[in-house]
Amino acid sequence: MNPLPTDLAPKKASAAAYPQPSAHPEKKRRYRWVVWLILAAALLGIVAVGYRSRMTSGPSAAMRARGGFGGFGMNGPLPVSVRTAQKASINVILDGLGTVTPLATVTVRPQVSGQLVQVNYAEGQAVAAGDPLATIDPRPFQAALEQAQGQLLQAQAQLKESQIELERYVTLSSQDSISKQQLDAQRALVSQYEGLAKTDQALVDNAQLNLAYCHIKAPFAGRVGLRLIDQGNYVTPGDSTGLVILTQIKPITVIFSLAEDYIPALQKRMKDGAPIPVDAYDRAGTTKLASGKLASIDNTVDPSTGTFKLRAVFPNDDEALYPNQFVMARMLLSVDRSATVIPTSAIERGQQGTFVYVVGADNKVTAKAVTLGTTEGERVAVTAGLAVGDKVVVDGADRLKEGMEVVAQTPGQGQGQAPGQKPKWGPQDGSDGSQKRWKSGGSN
Repeated sequence: MNPLPTDLAPKKASAAAYPQPSAHPEKKRRYRWVVWLILAAALLGIVAVGYRSRMTSGPSAAMRARGGFGGFGMNGPLPVSVRTAQKASINVILDGLGTVTPLATVTVRPQVSGQLVQVNYAEGQAVAAGDPLATIDPRPFQAALEQAQGQLLQAQAQLKESQIELERYVTLSSQDSISKQQLDAQRALVSQYEGLAKTDQALVDNAQLNLAYCHIKAPFAGRVGLRLIDQGNYVTPGDSTGLVILTQIKPITVIFSLAEDYIPALQKRMKDGAPIPVDAYDRAGTTKLASGKLASIDNTVDPSTGTFKLRAVFPNDDEALYPNQFVMARMLLSVDRSATVIPTSAIERGQQGTFVYVVGADNKVTAKAVTLGTTEGERVAVTAGLAVGDKVVVDGADRLKEGMEVVAQTPGQGQGQAPGQKPKWGPQDGSDGSQKRWKSGGSN
């Protein structure tokens, strides 16, 4: 579109000589100041929130707890938890991985050949000694028994007849009515019939035994496993699988291994005659399954492993132990009644071996090398390097160095804390005394 003539006309000189003041630049300056004030307020808010967060839960709080603002740390003593070494009794317990082994395990097999006509057990059933397990068709063996009994009756009749003839021959021989040769022949005939009768009696006994074998019974009390053959099959004594496996459950044993170093102490304890208790735990060693006693030890040491085997017997009334189950056997060998005992949490390990931090009378820690003895749960016996009454550090030792000054506090005895309650302040500190000092330093 072409511009209008009026748009192209020059402006009047009076308009250029006397310009009117405009309010637009003033509004822009005011807008900038408002924006800058808002940004400054937002920035100050962000800084304040960040500072507050660092003071409550960030590294600054940890720094204050360790030494900033009048607390403990690099510029002051460290708070630690201590326990006193005590003279106490500790059980000498030997652990060994073992296997639950029944006293008897039998694969029930048929003693005669025939058709399996009846199965009298359920899989996994507990049976008593003499309970019927299965039945083989008894009819052929019943017929064989009757045949043997008939032959026996025939032989017994012949024997009786020959014995009567022998008595008559003896009378006639005394009257010189028959020759001595006839008497001797009759005596031989009686002996022959006696042998025949005994043979037939053995056949009868064998037939009765085979008939009894048709009724298969449990040889002892135990638990049957899965059925290995079904009813209706033809079974023979040569079958490799058998009918079922029967294991004795009550009582049951655990066979476990120990290092050969314990043989002298164990033999000495067995000669005393007192029963040696053994507890069975699960494979992880956390859950106790049963309690029993040591029954016997093996007569040889395995040269490849340097261990020997032991057998412990358990009543297993609740059937907590299962055949072929892996368990952890813990045997109480003896009780050390004069041991120096400390918590296991006090033990530190380094390149020079095991050691503990001991807090002296001047509240400074000293590292002492110790020789460990028996461990029982959360307690360990120290055989050398520590005396009864020494205060050992059980919590906070990871920040200690030789000669550092500490504030020692027994766990659970701080102000405002229930016994046994773990302090909620600080990531690793373990005493309420240090909590009190931290609060007082922070409030000042």
